[in-house]
Amino acid sequence: MFRFEHSYILWGLSLVPIFLLLFAGTKAWRKSSREKFAENDLFVQLMPEYSNFRYNAKFVLYLIGFGLLVIGIANPQIGTKLEEVKREGIDLIIAVDVSNSMKAEDLSPNRLERAKRAMLQLVDELKSDRLGIIVFAGQAYTQLPITTDYSAAKLFLSTIDTDIVPTQGTAIGAAIDLAIESFDYEKGGSKALIVVTDGENHEDDAIKAAEKAKEKGIKVYTIGMGSSTGAPIPLFRRGKKIGYRQDNEGNTVVSSLNENMLRDISSSGGGMYIRATNANAGFGAILDDLSGLEKSEFESQIYTDYEDRFQFFVGAALLLFLISILITEKKGKLAKKVNLFES
Repeated sequence: MFRFEHSYILWGLSLVPIFLLLFAGTKAWRKSSREKFAENDLFVQLMPEYSNFRYNAKFVLYLIGFGLLVIGIANPQIGTKLEEVKREGIDLIIAVDVSNSMKAEDLSPNRLERAKRAMLQLVDELKSDRLGIIVFAGQAYTQLPITTDYSAAKLFLSTIDTDIVPTQGTAIGAAIDLAIESFDYEKGGSKALIVVTDGENHEDDAIKAAEKAKEKGIKVYTIGMGSSTGAPIPLFRRGKKIGYRQDNEGNTVVSSLNENMLRDISSSGGGMYIRATNANAGFGAILDDLSGLEKSEFESQIYTDYEDRFQFFVGAALLLFLISILITEKKGKLAKKVNLFES
């Protein structure tokens, strides 16, 4: 088992592209200033010992060292002691809509990203419940089988996007049916399903599927992502927005939240419907409701002891910093003897 003790420190790695841009800008400024001072041939004669390669190498060493230092401060840890413990909780599955309409931006930054951030917060609030993840669009797939490994849940949540399901559409019923098949009924205990979607169901009878889930003892909750006024669906190419989806007549397609459908699904499934906003995605209210459900006892293997590995990364970072300090911008003796421009 591998984890970071302080995973939020890894956000420091986002500074790497900024450092690269600053370095490129500095190099461009140095080149411009040098050209004002003297032409390239004259500059080489005036400063024959200057090495552009060493200048670049020093920066690369600093950059790698910075990355290793950030990883070291985040403190990578390896689990060393695995124990079986008894836990009490419910079985919970989250079904996430990954259809193209979830890219609409009436929630910030868009419906899907807002849902993912809220789900990551939900995982942090879970104590001993078992969690599974289903993704669906035109079809439904199990992204993560029911588990108590919350680290794995966070990892799988971070990879969710609209391109992981090949068939587009919104088959809420298929997601509910897959959830029904995914629960373990032998161990008893309460079971719940949270469907996170904009409610544009085009493929099947989701209400009938929710009624079937209720008969199996599964409470079905729905969270509506979007607004009643709706928003256009962005089109992207190589990560850049190039416009919005249009119908066959050239009109911009506007995706609106179908609250009536989601209310009917949750009502048929014995749960509740919550509309997400930028301030509150609604998982908190559902967790409060789930806290009153009967919990089942199950055994789970968890790591209780971890060994730190920060010293390797911090040590390597300090070594690279030291090497970069010792490297000068002057050419070495061998480089001075080599002159590629001599005839």
